Amino acid sequence: MSLKYAVLAALLEGEASGYELSKVFDVSLANFWPATPQQLYRELERLAQDGLIEARVVQQERRPNKRLFTLTESGRRELGAFAVEPPRRPAALRDEFLIKIQAMDGTDPEATRALVEERMSWARGKLARYERVRDRLLDGRTEEEYLARAERIGPYLTLMGGIAFEADNVRWCERVLVILKRRAPLG
Repeated sequence: MSLKYAVLAALLEGEASGYELSKVFDVSLANFWPATPQQLYRELERLAQDGLIEARVVQQERRPNKRLFTLTESGRRELGAFAVEPPRRPAALRDEFLIKIQAMDGTDPEATRALVEERMSWARGKLARYERVRDRLLDGRTEEEYLARAERIGPYLTLMGGIAFEADNVRWCERVLVILKRRAPLG
């Protein structure tokens, strides 16, 4: 899958500038489809050339003009067709950190523990950020109320996936640290 569909899906929330989209990616899409601002801007240009989004320029005083992007009907149709087709292949996890863990035997156990603690810290940070996003989305409602009445639930469902993923990362790191501590005399 290309970045194309992630950008189109982000624009379902409404008109946005490239900067605003990069913030959306940081907060709500990074848990499953990260992108740099440069990648986003290149993709926005391609999507506009393909007629899947429209751009309009907003004049600003004391700042450069900004472009706001919206989905076209063609973009909505293409995104809708994409949304119902099965994935070409199952998701694959590619993680340099796991290669390091795979190769840890015979290396400095303290260095390995430090790597695991760093991963756990990152996971906790992302989990806290996702939980703040969830709290903003719920805005005082229960999850059941939100899911029953919200206009769009897709962003919330993907957020739930990100929360589950990072919570599992934290649990896994905690377990690995316990195992490494037990094995310390062997190291």
